[in-house]
Amino acid sequence: MALFHARMDVRIPHDLDPDVRADIVAREKAYSQELQRAGKWPHIWRIAGEYSNISILDVADADELHTMLSALPLFPYMEIKVTALATHPSDINAG
Repeated sequence: MALFHARMDVRIPHDLDPDVRADIVAREKAYSQELQRAGKWPHIWRIAGEYSNISILDVADADELHTMLSALPLFPYMEIKVTALATHPSDINAG
C-alpha cells in the first residue's frame, strides 16, 4: 500500500442550481464515507475557515489514487494537490 497526502480545495460555482449542489454534496459525503469505511481514506480534516480538506489516502498505487479521486462527485469543482508519502527514518512507530 502507498500513502498520499492530498489537499482538496472545493470551488462550486455560485450560480449552480441549489438542488444540483445538494445532490452532489450528498453523493460526495456517501462516497467519501464508503472509502473511509473501506480503509482507503483513513484521515480527513477540514481546514478551518475554508471549503477545503487535508486527507491521508491509503491505496495500492498512484493509479488507484487517481481513479478514486476522479470518481469523487465534487471532482469537477476541486483543485487537488497530492504528495506521495514515505516512512521517515526517525518515526518511532515505523518499526
